[in-house]
Amino acid sequence: MFESNPLNESNARKQKLIQILFLMMTILLITPVLIILGVLIYKGGGIISYDFLFTEPLKGMTAGGILPALIGTVWIVVVALIASVPVGVAAAIYLSEYAPDNWLTRSINLAIINLAGVPSIVHALFGVGAFVLFFEFGTSILAASLTLAVMTLPVVIVSTRESLQAVPMAFREACWNMGASRWQTIWNVVLPNAISGILTGVILEVSRTAGETAPIMFTGAAFFLPFLPESVYDQTMAMSLHLFVISTQVPNVPEALPYGVALVLIGMVLVMNALSIGFRVYLRGKKKW
Repeated sequence: MFESNPLNESNARKQKLIQILFLMMTILLITPVLIILGVLIYKGGGIISYDFLFTEPLKGMTAGGILPALIGTVWIVVVALIASVPVGVAAAIYLSEYAPDNWLTRSINLAIINLAGVPSIVHALFGVGAFVLFFEFGTSILAASLTLAVMTLPVVIVSTRESLQAVPMAFREACWNMGASRWQTIWNVVLPNAISGILTGVILEVSRTAGETAPIMFTGAAFFLPFLPESVYDQTMAMSLHLFVISTQVPNVPEALPYGVALVLIGMVLVMNALSIGFRVYLRGKKKW
């Protein structure tokens, strides 16, 4: 056994202080989230019921449920994922596995960083000009979802590229030495080992897509539309816009109603994220390194 000495005791005290400091910072970050959830549950939990979740708004949105907004949000999120994830993963594969280090690649990386910093209202105007007017999709789920897909594309690209670069180069070299092509190596070795990191970007995209208001307000979400959409070319209500409307535009709304809508929106995002995280944990458990 090693005998304790003043230096070891001093290092142990410093380590303890650093540990306490990090614990306090973690608690400081978690506390506002817990307070927000507590307030929402306290003020909006009582309104949550079967009728609230599975009926249409009534009496000028001062009563009834949120079914059209709930289903519309699912439509928008799913179509945005279908549009953005394949493109984002393909772009990340090119930048990580194929692109040389030259001015063009650096320009693309700079454009991705700049795109991530563009305000959502600018994306909304882009969506109106590109998808609503130029491609003539009209104000629809498709236009709203494509706008959100463009807005969240940098998240998918960056997370995928980092995941691909985290796969050890020895895996690629071993595959190449067996005679596999570059694409065979990417498809059979690199992507399976990077899939859990790719899902991290998908989780972040789901959270942002479900909560955005400005892009969908101009491109596809309706103020009041008490029926369910039948295709991507229909307009739809959405949870985020519905929450904004009943909180600021509709008079005589019961106090619990906005809190209930916010609670359902957060719960929906948590469920989607939980499913993605569970799948990611399962895939990480199958890793060999």
